[in-house]
Amino acid sequence: MSQDLAPFLKNPVLPIAIWLVGIGVGIGIERFLSRLRREAWRRRNASRIVERNGVREPIRLAPTFSGSPPAPRLTDAADQLRIVMGAAFTPQPLLNKSEARVLRELERCVESCNPTWQVMAQVSLGEVLRSNDTAAFACINAKRVDLLLIDEECLPRHAIEYQGSGHHQGTAAARDAVKKEALRRAGVGYHEVIAGHTTPADLRRLVEKLVPKQAGGVQPQQQALPRQQMP
Repeated sequence: MSQDLAPFLKNPVLPIAIWLVGIGVGIGIERFLSRLRREAWRRRNASRIVERNGVREPIRLAPTFSGSPPAPRLTDAADQLRIVMGAAFTPQPLLNKSEARVLRELERCVESCNPTWQVMAQVSLGEVLRSNDTAAFACINAKRVDLLLIDEECLPRHAIEYQGSGHHQGTAAARDAVKKEALRRAGVGYHEVIAGHTTPADLRRLVEKLVPKQAGGVQPQQQALPRQQMP
């Protein structure tokens, strides 16, 4: 018999203790590795599952911001009402003075051509255009046209953009190109009224070209328009 095994045979408690210690060390290592795997999973995933009021739901980890974080988007009507009740609001004109003069003149011209047509101001493209392409729709959803001619069925037919003296600044031309292309693809006309170049007579001729005469209607007597330029 080996001399190395003699102490263990004389004292059998010693190998059992070593065996138990080995098991404990193994369990500790396994727990440590399991904790490392969980931490790695949490870092790889942008969300984690928590339980609130018995309902398990994903909670997004808060992103980091280099500057001030954006204001949270509130979807709860009660929170929105609370914030609105604590703020002050004042009305502001829908159009500036030059745009308002173009609107009034345009309304007179459309009324004389076809009373069933109407002129709308500051119309959101997201309300009058549709697209199954969500990315394309997002590009035009918040954009507006200054004036919009709608027919007797309230369908958009022609957009009228008023170009003031300082209109083509920054990215205005690019934004107009996006609106123009979206309207073109929808079959809606796009026309510009240029400040200092378009006269009331020019505007009337444009309307007469765009708006069909009302069938069987009696047209009101038209007054001669001065050759003054639009503001």
